[in-house]
Amino acid sequence: MTTRPVYDEAAARRAAIIFASSQAIVGSAAPITISIGGLAGYYLLDADKSLATLPVTGFTLGVAVGAIPAAALIKGLGQRAGFMLGTSVSALGGALATLALFESSFWLFALALAIIGLGGAFVQQFRFAAADNAPPPFKARAISFVLAGGIITAILGPQIVIFTRELLAPVMFAGSFASIVVLAAVGAVILSFLRARDTISHHSVAQEGPARSLGEIIRQPRFAVGLLCAVGTYALMSFVMTGAPIAMVGCGFTPDEATLGISWHVMAMYAPSFFTGRLISRFGCEKIIAFGLVLLLGCAIVGLSGIQLWQFWTSLILLGLGWNFGFIGATAMVANTYQPNEKGRAQGFHDFVLFGVVAVASLLAGFVYNAWGWEMLNWLTFPVIAICFVGLLALHQLSGSKPAVESN
Repeated sequence: MTTRPVYDEAAARRAAIIFASSQAIVGSAAPITISIGGLAGYYLLDADKSLATLPVTGFTLGVAVGAIPAAALIKGLGQRAGFMLGTSVSALGGALATLALFESSFWLFALALAIIGLGGAFVQQFRFAAADNAPPPFKARAISFVLAGGIITAILGPQIVIFTRELLAPVMFAGSFASIVVLAAVGAVILSFLRARDTISHHSVAQEGPARSLGEIIRQPRFAVGLLCAVGTYALMSFVMTGAPIAMVGCGFTPDEATLGISWHVMAMYAPSFFTGRLISRFGCEKIIAFGLVLLLGCAIVGLSGIQLWQFWTSLILLGLGWNFGFIGATAMVANTYQPNEKGRAQGFHDFVLFGVVAVASLLAGFVYNAWGWEMLNWLTFPVIAICFVGLLALHQLSGSKPAVESN
């Protein structure tokens, strides 16, 4: 006999509220890091400014490298202890980043942001944890509900930067990274309210079948296309967002104006999450992903139209909206392609590939901007969007000839 999860929707909602709240607080480390990580790196470098976004790449690489270990630790320790461990990692990274800025050490700063990224790998598991605890009809809504906590992140993270970047003057930005330690502590307190009964329980009943190998799982067309679209939308978001603050400052705007642009962007990333899950339930993952890709096209078109502040901000808002629909749709598609006893390997592999590519995208942002400017950052989004559309079209044609088999 094997075990099959028995879901309690009320408990699943409570857990989702806790995850959303912690996402809002601990997740604020991401916009803090992204909005000023490149600028801090730019100021720390004396010569080759093309490496300015390397610390942000370190953050994203940390998320990628931490994806599989985070999933394993959460599974082994349980959601409460596992996620609280993640907050301590974020706190360590924030403390090291502060020290690196005081020591004017670019490479220590890059390492510190990578550690913050390791903590971020645990934050990324919130959405999967909420989906795992939810009954199948509630999965997409649970994912979007957790990501809706990012609305607070959109406001909190950038505002922390504005009010703390000169807090420890004359060392710029040190106060902002020191605040991550406080955010991690608050997040740990929130997670301490998570109870064992808030997560799925099990009864010894026959299940649909034994756990499949990772190869079998990832060869499913829906998993493959879902991963492709998740990688495409997230990599494009990281690529453009990482380069945007440097581009805005390079065009004569202030760091505060650049940070507010990121604030609008992050708010756009998460604000639709209140209804994205319902839209997915009504229209299906494929249509919502396609709509997200169209919004990403709009982001590139506005970005190419000029370099006024409103054009930067509008482009970033469309970038955030496109990410929301594209990424949540892709995550929901992937979440329905594996059984509960396969989730650890499927989720770990998914986030390892996802954030590995995103790390490369954030690093390339600095090189592309330094070599060819803001326009090239926008032009390069078109082929990626085209590839994602091809994947969706192929899946649609395959689904028309063969019924899709999904496991919950």
